[in-house]
Amino acid sequence: MISVFYDGKCRLCSREIKFYKKIAPKGLLNWVDVTTSENELKLSNIKLVDALMYLHAKDSRGKFHIGIDAFILIWSQLNYFKYLIYIISLPVIYQLASFLYDKFAKYRFNNLEHCQLALKKED
Repeated sequence: MISVFYDGKCRLCSREIKFYKKIAPKGLLNWVDVTTSENELKLSNIKLVDALMYLHAKDSRGKFHIGIDAFILIWSQLNYFKYLIYIISLPVIYQLASFLYDKFAKYRFNNLEHCQLALKKED
């Protein structure tokens, strides 16, 4: 089973995860809202700030995939999204997508109050 660690307080993130939940085959993905699952974060050895900054997914072997790689892992379980994996995995497109996701993730993190509170709490 794949575990997906997402920010449940982010409206955009929640909307996207809700869509994935709707179309994903049952029993393949374990959805973990990091804002309400402190224990699962500790068990998986993930800092809350890191989980809020970037999407994390843990594959069935226990390997973590972060950012674009987490999306690729999720999409590999969804019909029709498998074609997107082929495109996004092309070297130049992968690099561009990773760059853009990183910029977006940092912008989102810096502009959400609960993310900033988690950052202050960690310090």
